[in-house]
Formats: sequence, C-alpha cells, structure tokens
Amino acid sequence: MAEVTPYQQDISRAAQRLSLPDNGNILVTGATGLIGSCLVDILMRHTHCHVYAMGRNRQRAERRLAAYSADGRFHIVEHDISKPLTLHTDFQYIIHAASPASPNSFQQTPVEVMQANLYGVSHLADYGLRHGMQRMVYVSSGEVYGEGDGSVFCEQSSGYIDILSPRSCYPSSKRAAETLCAAYRQEYGADITIARPCHTYGPYFTESDNRVYAQFIRNILRGEDIVMKSPGLQYRSWLYVVDCAAAILLLLTKGESGQAYNIADEASNITIRQLAELTAHIAGHRVVMAAAEAQQNTTPITRAVFNTDKLRALGWQPLFTIEEGLQHTIETAQAQ
Repeated sequence: MAEVTPYQQDISRAAQRLSLPDNGNILVTGATGLIGSCLVDILMRHTHCHVYAMGRNRQRAERRLAAYSADGRFHIVEHDISKPLTLHTDFQYIIHAASPASPNSFQQTPVEVMQANLYGVSHLADYGLRHGMQRMVYVSSGEVYGEGDGSVFCEQSSGYIDILSPRSCYPSSKRAAETLCAAYRQEYGADITIARPCHTYGPYFTESDNRVYAQFIRNILRGEDIVMKSPGLQYRSWLYVVDCAAAILLLLTKGESGQAYNIADEASNITIRQLAELTAHIAGHRVVMAAAEAQQNTTPITRAVFNTDKLRALGWQPLFTIEEGLQHTIETAQAQ
C-alpha cells in the first residue's frame, strides 16, 4: 500500500470540519488544476455524492485522479468549458474552477483566457438552470481588485486595471464573469456564490504552470537552489490549497447567493522573496539571483492582501501555517 502523504492527511483533517452535501451530483470544472483537483479529493473521500470531474484532457484527469477510477461515484467529463455542454446529467451543485491561471497563458493565449472565463460561466449557468442546479460557486480571483492604494482589499474594493494590456485578459474577464454571475441571479434567479482566492499553492500543479511558487518547487525537486529572476518585492497573501478548497466547499453550503468572499490567510502575507527564502530553508537550499529578465507576463500589482471577515463569519479558519503548507507541498511533491 502506498504511503499516505502529508497532503492526503491534510485532506482528511480539513474535511472533518466541513458539512458537505451527501447526496446528488456535483460537477467540478477545472478538475485537473491545483484547486479543482483538491476539491475532487475532498469530495470523493468525504461525501456520498456522485462527483463529475471536468477537464479538457482526459489522460491528465485519469493520471491525477487515478485513485478514484474504480469508484462508481466518480466520473470524468472531457470538455472545454468555453463550449456549450452536451451532457444530460442533472447537477445539484456546480463548482466552476476552470480557468487558465498560468502567466504563460496570459502572454500566449489571452483570447482563450477571456473566453474560458466568460463563456464558462454562461454555459454552466445555462446548463444548470435547465438541469436542477441548486447552487453554483464561481471560483474567481483576488486579481479582480487590480492595483490598489496599498490598503487591505475587502469585497467592495476596486483598484486600477490597464484594460488595454493583454495581461489584463485574466483580471478583466474575471471581473466581467462575476458581473455575469450577478446578471444570471437577477434575470433568472440562479443561486451563485463567488469565491475570490488569493495566491494559492500546493503539490499538484500542472507541468505548464509557471507561477513563481511552482518554479521554486521545481528547483527544489531537482535538488537546485531557488533562482530569483527579480527582487521579488511584491507583497502577497498566500494560502495552502487544502485551506482554499475547504473555504470553497464551505461557500457551497453556507455562502450567501449573490455575494463574493475573499479567501486568504492574513498570517501568510509575505513578499515573493520571503516565499523563496522560506521554501529554500525548508528544503535546505539557498536563494540565488539570476540575471534580470523582462517580466512581460507577470502581474503589475505590487501589494495584494485581503480582509477575510466575511468568510470567517461563516465559520472558516485556516488550518495550516504557510510553513506547514510549504513543508507538506514539498514532501508530497517529492513522493509523487
């Protein structure tokens, strides 16, 4: 029997605090992504619902979610969410976590990024309204706030976004998708709650993910020192993926329709440089500076930290410190 990883232990610990739906069908889009796959892990191990894991690549889904292949409650749905759904299954619950989130996508396929975010909400809401949807959670992003004035973002904040920058394909379409959720609620009575996660990390990032934490972990897995390509002064809220997924599942059952909720841990606010140093320290490596590069596909936002009073009022609190989350991420990635 394979050894239980720290991540798997964390899944069980988080689920014990959740009151999850225990019957019906749940659709999770983006099910091979970092957050989506973690949602599937919790649902498959701690509910009796049928879980439908949707992704664009069946082979990737079969690899990442192989542990559930023999379970009759588990179903893989190969589909690009930017296209209308052609299924005939009723879904009581939908969690829409499908979105290109890698800076490479923002640079190379900004049109497809926008289509995935906008068409995805529309196609899922239309389908759900025809097929028994009781609640949908749209996984948006803390990037909707844009560049603020240095203060903490609450759910009513709205900062500057350069709408003519192709990099804005992500935050601009996330903003528009949230408004589309509100429009579906107003016009058709759709029950939709919005999650706004901060920067999230964990062990099962995809091979194409070039977000900074994934690059740092790859350095560690190769036995290398962590290579910094910039001073790393951007100040961020970071959250372990298990805590993030638990928050989203709490919104599935307790979030208020039409409301948005920040998902972050104020105790895990650090700069990218500090993230690199902490990751290197855990693994016994160093941080080294590489030659500076033009960072055309990175976010211009210098400070992004979040108020989580609304989420905490529902009973959520993070279970893992950033040190624990990074430690468990590294140990689990090494065991893969």
